[in-house]
Amino acid sequence: MSGHSKWSKIKRAKGLNDAKKGAVFTKLGKLLVIAARGGADPDSNFTLRMAIDKARLANMPKDNIDRAIKKGAGGSNENIIEELVYEGIGPDNSQFIFKCLTDSRNRTAANIRHLFAKFGGSLTPVGWNFEQKGVIMIGIDSLKNNDWEELQLELIDLNIDDAIKEDEGITIYTQPKDLQKIKQFLEGKGINTESAETEYVAKEKKDPGQARERIEKFIEALDEDEDVESYYTNIEI
Repeated sequence: MSGHSKWSKIKRAKGLNDAKKGAVFTKLGKLLVIAARGGADPDSNFTLRMAIDKARLANMPKDNIDRAIKKGAGGSNENIIEELVYEGIGPDNSQFIFKCLTDSRNRTAANIRHLFAKFGGSLTPVGWNFEQKGVIMIGIDSLKNNDWEELQLELIDLNIDDAIKEDEGITIYTQPKDLQKIKQFLEGKGINTESAETEYVAKEKKDPGQARERIEKFIEALDEDEDVESYYTNIEI
């Protein structure tokens, strides 16, 4: 997620308490169901493979993962789950794009409108300030024996858009069509990724200033909504 630290989010995902894990597992189950509609084999269905990686990052039990995949691949019409994308202005003119996974369009739309209204925002197009990119995150420890400078040159040869090294790890930006290629390249070098998915990345970012607390509370509310699977913002927190 552009802005609100993804490294912090990854750490939180690994240390959630049991109550919050249940809510996260519900969201991940929906994600797996949708991904598995393209086939139950993660070797031939890259979208499913990324969803499985995300579920494993959150320590989702294997039985839960397998059950969700079976449900999606089976094509059941019971409680059909679909993906919806919303755009809006949050507190202090912050911009958000977020994906919802739901079995009820009406319920989700009502909840999202209420959420924005509660924090003084509204649903309105902001996509003009975002572009879709493949985003891959590597923990520093995962580099193992690979020299970063040499690896960076190899990644540039593979036409990545950017690579940013921070204390926690490295974030690589690619074109969505190159996400699978770059992930497979890293795995071929024995480098495990913390996260690999297509995201909406803000072209122009904004410091939250005095609105930081209000925006963080809005983000917490998004995290708690059972239908919100992921969200992206132009705010740097």
